[in-house]
Amino acid sequence: MVLLLSTFACGDSQSERFETARAVVVALRPKRRRPGETVQGYQMALQRLPMCVLRTVAACLRGRLAEMLAGRWRNGDFVVLGCDGSRLECPRTPELEGRLGQAGKDDSAPTMWLTAIVHLATGVPFSWRFGKGTASERDHLRHLLKTLPTKALVVCDAGYTGYELARDIMAQGVDLLIRMSSTVTLYTEKREPLKRFREGIVYYWTEKARKQGGLPLRLRLIRVEGKKRTKKGTEYYDVWLLTSVLQKRRLPFSAASRYYRWRWENEGYFRSYKRTLSMVKLSSRTVSLVHREAEGSMLATQLLLAITAAALPRSLAEAAPKGSPRKAVLEFRKEFQHLAGRRRRRHLGHRLSQASRERRSGRTSGKTSRAWPRRTPHTPPKPPQVLTLGKLRNLLKKALENAA
Repeated sequence: MVLLLSTFACGDSQSERFETARAVVVALRPKRRRPGETVQGYQMALQRLPMCVLRTVAACLRGRLAEMLAGRWRNGDFVVLGCDGSRLECPRTPELEGRLGQAGKDDSAPTMWLTAIVHLATGVPFSWRFGKGTASERDHLRHLLKTLPTKALVVCDAGYTGYELARDIMAQGVDLLIRMSSTVTLYTEKREPLKRFREGIVYYWTEKARKQGGLPLRLRLIRVEGKKRTKKGTEYYDVWLLTSVLQKRRLPFSAASRYYRWRWENEGYFRSYKRTLSMVKLSSRTVSLVHREAEGSMLATQLLLAITAAALPRSLAEAAPKGSPRKAVLEFRKEFQHLAGRRRRRHLGHRLSQASRERRSGRTSGKTSRAWPRRTPHTPPKPPQVLTLGKLRNLLKKALENAA
């Protein structure tokens, strides 16, 4: 409970968020055994918690989402889900740098890669997977396919193209709607100019698949005309969507275009997770703790958005109200203040008397613990130049006499 509530708690450090979360847990369970009082003890207890416990809780909650979001769980024949990924920065500790490595520029901080599947109609995360900063989001999606519900429609951007991935998605019994790019080659039975193409049946069959004996994938290609407003005016561009739904009545042209526009909920979710909940950089300093912090924060965010979406008026319309993560977090924090205010605590003077600095017997090592990358090394200042007065002796004597 402390792990989940500390994700919503207000504070600039892990210690401050722990104090708030612990106070709320004590207020909610006054007759139960109280949790520890120090953040160090909390981290030691969290480190002993197996990861399978958090993943089991996430799986149980995932099974309840269809009931909680019953009003907007399905859109037409599909449960529309989007998939995307983002990096999370980690502290520059030797353990994390050695285990996670670098994923960006030289001497960059260690990072974790998060791939999340989001329910696009409500913005609630459905399932997720963590890996190193260099992990493949396509491989993450392959691992997450077994968590998807029936009648799922996976909506992805052009970063998820590939014959093998499309084949694996269809083999799982799930439909796909993926944006195509110029790196993909498709085949049609009849030749038609791209300018006049609107939608039709195509075959996805790469040279590698032909050599390995793979079968061609019979899919449907949709061309959506769009426009983009810029400073110079309006630029027109086309969005090419590839889907495994061949029947137009199941996935009309307008619905395919609308579902791909909903994919922006993926980007909005990462913004809420990283900025609103301040998870752009994780605070744990060991591998075991950073995984538990990331898993617990995703589980807490799923709870937050699911409870908010379930409380909103239910409607199947596209213009139905969607939950605001920022407003939901503020309401949770107000509730925390209300609950924590009921607890008895010692007066302010006594607490301030305990606010003394940490006493150390003596420092034996340097203040700079290690050399940080991409930072100019500190060089101690050199001694001053000491010269003899020489010819300045008479000027100094005259200046002192005038001053006297």
